[in-house]
Amino acid sequence: MLARFQLFAAHPALDFVNTLDNRFVAKGPVEQLGGYEDLLAFMRQSELLDGRRIAGLTRQDRPAGAARALLAALDLREALAAVFYGVLGATRKPPPQAMKSLERHFLNANRHRELVWQRQSADPGAASGASWEWGRFETSLELPVWVLATSAAGLLTSNAMDHVRMCTNETCRWLFLDSSKNHSRRWCNMKICGNRMKVRRYQARHER
Repeated sequence: MLARFQLFAAHPALDFVNTLDNRFVAKGPVEQLGGYEDLLAFMRQSELLDGRRIAGLTRQDRPAGAARALLAALDLREALAAVFYGVLGATRKPPPQAMKSLERHFLNANRHRELVWQRQSADPGAASGASWEWGRFETSLELPVWVLATSAAGLLTSNAMDHVRMCTNETCRWLFLDSSKNHSRRWCNMKICGNRMKVRRYQARHER
């Protein structure tokens, strides 16, 4: 199966924001999440939900519920975009309203997780422990929204936030997590925006 999304960001929350392509282009953005099935395709390609859960959500014939879940996902995405681009912009801080929206999404996701005690193996002497599971909520059409919110919360509350960047191609500005050795990565993808910017600089030098 061909990949539907270009996942260059090294973190699913950033890839999720990038699903609104050409966000800063004058002619307008390109929406990659036009339907609930697109959201599920993103969750599968990002490996945030496995095939079993995706299949269970796909089988549900509830168009109104799917539409509400998609709207919630898009609301989460745009709140994330406002926060990340705010932090990376001139003010270096996120809009308060976007932070309140994220808080609402994060708290809602937490309310749908269950603490489950698990034994690691059948061996009576094996270590046991608790873990967070979606349990009875994993069949909810809003599961993708909660999973995305949980992933985003993990990033926003971690030291990795220091390495969130946006592509220096002004017509792109996709977000990514800079894990390069010197944290000097400039483009979302070297083969696409990197080469494009090199060609532009070459042309500019030879037009003088």
